Amino acid sequence: MSTGRMNGPAARFRIGELARRTRVSPELLRAWESRYGLLRPERTAGGFRLYSVTDEWRVRRMRALVRSGLSANEAAGAVVREDSSTGHGTTVSPALLEELDAALMAFDEPGAHNALDRLFSTVALDRALGQAILPELRSVGDRWAAGTVSVAQEHFAATLVRGRLLGLARGWDEGRGPRALLACLPDELHDIGLIAFGLLLHAEGWRILYLGQDAPLDTVVTALKRCRANALVLASVERHRFDSAAHELGPVGRGTTTAIGG
Repeated sequence: MSTGRMNGPAARFRIGELARRTRVSPELLRAWESRYGLLRPERTAGGFRLYSVTDEWRVRRMRALVRSGLSANEAAGAVVREDSSTGHGTTVSPALLEELDAALMAFDEPGAHNALDRLFSTVALDRALGQAILPELRSVGDRWAAGTVSVAQEHFAATLVRGRLLGLARGWDEGRGPRALLACLPDELHDIGLIAFGLLLHAEGWRILYLGQDAPLDTVVTALKRCRANALVLASVERHRFDSAAHELGPVGRGTTTAIGG
């Protein structure tokens, strides 16, 4: 699923939202910005600072380095150099991928969350999703189909990852950008890919209204009208669900940019 014509403005947010996303107080964020040049906000005509997802990554990386034992000055310098040389999107290390998989397969919830914490503090969201999280879940599913992973292990991995992604999605309908309504087709319960797509769309400045799994199409139509969404995204991992709903899909997105995928 791609954004296609759904390109929106890059996400920008005030310092309070940056503090909420990173769990770092506004006072400390201002200190890191003024003392070390860690953040590079834009300014509105009214003089307000607006921060980007790159600033968010820098703060998360700064926190991780400080926790590892570096001084704030050393950590800030390392983050700035890393961002300049890599565009803040380094490749996920194979060791971290193995650690995440081992924790999920061992039903090790603290271990899995620790691996995900390190993942999100090390690489940008798009790479965390594209290089680690979605490939891991695909691998788990393939191993389940081959009989080398149990149903319990597959459900544990999917449930834990889904919960983390929904945690990142908190507040994704806030802001002033265009709004996209996301929903799974009726009877479709697999929504992790759709959540991931919504997170990436939100990073591009979109607001997200999420209806989730098994959304009746009449409910989608009602929500689409009430929220005045600029785009509609419908998802299913099974093509036959689109075929079954083909006669209903035409009127659903009439007059609205519509994307389907899965």
